[in-house]
Amino acid sequence: MQPDQAYGLAQFLLPNVEREHKTTRKVLAAVPADKGDYQPDPKSMSAFELAWHLASSEHMFARMALDGVGPQPGPRPEDVKTLADVVRYYDELVAPVKEQLKSTTAETFATPIDFHGMFTGPAVIFLNIMLQHSAHHRGQLSVYLRPMGAKVPSIYGPSGDEDIPGRK
Repeated sequence: MQPDQAYGLAQFLLPNVEREHKTTRKVLAAVPADKGDYQPDPKSMSAFELAWHLASSEHMFARMALDGVGPQPGPRPEDVKTLADVVRYYDELVAPVKEQLKSTTAETFATPIDFHGMFTGPAVIFLNIMLQHSAHHRGQLSVYLRPMGAKVPSIYGPSGDEDIPGRK
């Protein structure tokens, strides 16, 4: 992909990244503090594990697009122990990285990145992969909410628990 093509695609995706970030934050914040161990099935991640996976993966994909290198997942920081810590991590570490994407160069977005030896693609496609990956796991986490006794925030429209202001 040529730099101008990668940049054009990034400019198309970045408003979605910003919009989806706000939605993901609402879902992360909706998980009750005392329900981190909830899992609907033994094969499922716990609510805490899923929330952490969602937040940390977004950070990883955004860093990949900025740094032009393959995935560099690290261990969960020692100060991330609760669901509130995951939301804090999302606010303090993930949001600024996504903000940096707005000033990324065309050449950076066109940089080829190897993804675990499975495929190589321009950095910009990892923004789209991030969006799809996050929508998938955010959907899983949102399904956990009602059985945990929490309210489901609006995601792509009103929910049974939250109306969208200005809509009837």
